[in-house]
Amino acid sequence: MLRPNAHDVRRRDFLRWLAASPLLASAGGIATLEPLIAQEAPRRIFDDIVQSAEDALDIWDLQRAAEVTVPPAHYGYIMTGVDGEETYANNRSALEQLRLRARRLVDVSNLDTSVNIFGRKWDTPIMIAPCGSQKAFHADGELAVARAAASRQHLQTLSTVSSTAVEEVNDARGEPVWYQLYLSPVGPGSWEGATALMKRSQDAGCPTIVYTVDLQGGSNRVTLERYSREDDRTCTNCHTPGGRAGGPKPMLRGLPRGTPDPGLGRSTTWETIPRLRDATNQKFIIKGIMTAEDAELCLRYGVDGIWVSNHGGRAEGSGQATIDALPEISEAISGRIPIVVDSGFRRGSDIVKGIARGATAVAVGRPYLWGLGAFGQEGVEKALDILTREMEITMRAVGAPSLSDLGPHTIATS
Repeated sequence: MLRPNAHDVRRRDFLRWLAASPLLASAGGIATLEPLIAQEAPRRIFDDIVQSAEDALDIWDLQRAAEVTVPPAHYGYIMTGVDGEETYANNRSALEQLRLRARRLVDVSNLDTSVNIFGRKWDTPIMIAPCGSQKAFHADGELAVARAAASRQHLQTLSTVSSTAVEEVNDARGEPVWYQLYLSPVGPGSWEGATALMKRSQDAGCPTIVYTVDLQGGSNRVTLERYSREDDRTCTNCHTPGGRAGGPKPMLRGLPRGTPDPGLGRSTTWETIPRLRDATNQKFIIKGIMTAEDAELCLRYGVDGIWVSNHGGRAEGSGQATIDALPEISEAISGRIPIVVDSGFRRGSDIVKGIARGATAVAVGRPYLWGLGAFGQEGVEKALDILTREMEITMRAVGAPSLSDLGPHTIATS
């Protein structure tokens, strides 16, 4: 079922008033309204808001439902980019501008969408990206996402600033997730704290550390601040009475303070990587790579995989879209280690474009958060189902029975 949005209701009320107004007679009668009435019916269908996850036809339906369900400041946290939103916008526009080459008369009756990462076979290349504070969007937060990811067999990565501890998330999922690692200024700033956090994730069974490096410089999240100013609620679930976030996140509580280590803060360099890498037996991925030069350094410093990301446009205002950065990085890596990409992927056709440009897997963030905020676990499952269905349709359209059939030849060059 659908419910109309506020703009829809105001428009219809105005048309009813105008139809009954004596002003209409002097303006040409009811015939004057006929073009507006003709536009109203189809437009209303497209603008109405779905009332259940089942009703959603695409990811944008889930976004509209989340916008009216999630508190404004929390919705702003999902939606924000940085500065003037150039990077956020370019992530989408770059994907939309890529054209796929349709192929005909290829047997696509049986699709193979599986992918192998670190010796583990997954049914799909669509991954759950790490996103913090998920209880801000739904009471079940990360637990709902874990159950949804498990039900659809999607690889999942948990954020350092999760609102739920990794042990609980692993229990809800039924197996360990990957663990995303922040260090100072977001996470621990001491070597003792960093190693304790990594050890906790390792003891919980997490097979992979995803070290995120794109927030060292901070971020100017203007849109988040604007949404926050519109939010006059008194939220005591995740904030103190003064309005600040209440206390450290579960994974940051009780960490040894240790001695602040400048090598784990904004002065971190590539020389820190071997130290982190040697502190754990887990696979080690660096998230936030955007150039071939840094991809080559990942290889030099023994990283097991790279994650092409600009944090969904939330980290830096470079304006560079990840899908545009992907080809040079893929060429530098030449298949030696897995490549994950995220930022801006909203359609199944986007997933195909990411794989065609060299990614091993594609991670999504906002799509499943919109589903979570609107409908909880069912919304997350619906988001994943939509992306999977669209991806499969697109694979058939380009004549690719398997992901290995996708490549640079899949993308139109003009």
